[in-house]
Amino acid sequence: MRVPNLALSAAGVAIGGVLAQGRFAIPGMLRLAMLSAIGLGAAGNVANDIADQEIDRVNRPGRPLVNGGLSVNVAVIVGGLLGGAGLLAAWLVDMRVFALGLAALAVMLVYSPLLKRHGIAGNLAVAVVASVPLIYGAMAVGWWRAGLVASGLAAILHFAREIVKDLEDVSGDAALGRRTIPIVFGRETAFLIAAATLVAFVPASFAPFFASWYGRRYAIAVGLIDLGVGILIARLLDRQLTGARAGIKAAMLAGLLALLWDRL
Repeated sequence: MRVPNLALSAAGVAIGGVLAQGRFAIPGMLRLAMLSAIGLGAAGNVANDIADQEIDRVNRPGRPLVNGGLSVNVAVIVGGLLGGAGLLAAWLVDMRVFALGLAALAVMLVYSPLLKRHGIAGNLAVAVVASVPLIYGAMAVGWWRAGLVASGLAAILHFAREIVKDLEDVSGDAALGRRTIPIVFGRETAFLIAAATLVAFVPASFAPFFASWYGRRYAIAVGLIDLGVGILIARLLDRQLTGARAGIKAAMLAGLLALLWDRL
């Protein structure tokens, strides 16, 4: 179920809600939205593992469906229960949150069997869905637009992370005929696209400060984050994958904390 990723999603929902309220408070509706994001995200991850068994035998042989630790039938039950719980929690918040959650779940369910086969379309879909928690949380407390800036910045980082994942998964993806960016255009091009995406993140991350949407504390924090992003860019240009995915995830978490620090 990728517990660290689910925790990051729940944190994104919480921070989206805090940004919308302008103060640190986790009311009941926001807690429900956090639980919904965890359930829906877990269901999407389970579906991904079910669809990717052949690939995971090559790329990630330690995963439970591949090594026999869990049967597909049990995985389907677990994923179905978690997805249903996530939708129920969203419905208890309001119909707008339910509709957004349902749309996100639909994209996650078709990602591995359909979208990932088409390279950049799959990368963009995941980047958008992965950035939704910030809008989800803001919507749960009544002002969805408060999550737009944070969601946009998160989407840029998620897109870069997806390219890095494709670079890691070339062997398994090629075996199944998937047309990911490194397979279609080559590893060199994929490294350049990942690095260029992070380069684009640097000015984008300062745009909210120059637009006076966020203040000095945000600018200081983002400056420090961008130093780390610069290191990641240099490593990607040097064709080094080790630690790239973890580094991008760390930048996401730090960015969320920067937004929170500026508002509190």
